[in-house]
Amino acid sequence: MKKIEAIIKPFKLDEVKEALQEIGLQGITVTEAKGFGRQKGHTELYRGAEYVVDFLPKVKLEVVLPDSQVEAALEAIQNAARTGKIGDGKIFVSTVEQAIRIRTGETGETAI
Repeated sequence: MKKIEAIIKPFKLDEVKEALQEIGLQGITVTEAKGFGRQKGHTELYRGAEYVVDFLPKVKLEVVLPDSQVEAALEAIQNAARTGKIGDGKIFVSTVEQAIRIRTGETGETAI
C-alpha cells in the first residue's frame, strides 16, 4: 500500500477529486494548508500599504491506496492539478505498512 500526499492550488480541488473518482478511488482526506515554494509568496496592496504574503493558500490531499492504483492516481492528480504556472504543487508518495478499519477491525488493503 502507498500513501499519496498532494499539495495543490485550492481551485483545482474539484477537478482532482473527480479525476480520482474516475479511476475508482473511494476516499480522500483534504486539509486546508498554507505554504510557499519557489514562488516565495507575493506582495499585496491594502489601503495604500504594501504587505508581503509569505504563505499562500493550498490544499493538501491524502489518499492511501493499493500499489496497483498508484500510477493511475499519480497521473490523474498531475493532469487535473496542472495549470502550467509556478505554484502548481507537489506530490509525495510513501509506503504504508499497515491500515486498520476501526469499525470492523479489517486490516491491510481491505481496510482501505
